[in-house]
Amino acid sequence: MAYQKFRDRQKSPTKRFLLILGLIMFAVYFSIGICIIFWDKFPLLYGVDKIWKISFGLLLIVYSFFRFVRLIKNQQHD
Repeated sequence: MAYQKFRDRQKSPTKRFLLILGLIMFAVYFSIGICIIFWDKFPLLYGVDKIWKISFGLLLIVYSFFRFVRLIKNQQHD
């Protein structure tokens, strides 16, 4: 009986890979958003006004949390 529950909970390698990839992408988007906000001379946005850098960084952080919530909902659904 306990083995049956464990086998039902076990994820396929594809689902496990997609979960790990989703977590990595969450970390990447979140990290880039933080870097854009706090790193004054960010190479890709050098010379852009501070307000635009903060706005873009916040957009990336919000998007990362959106992806994370969607990932968690999909994992609970499966």
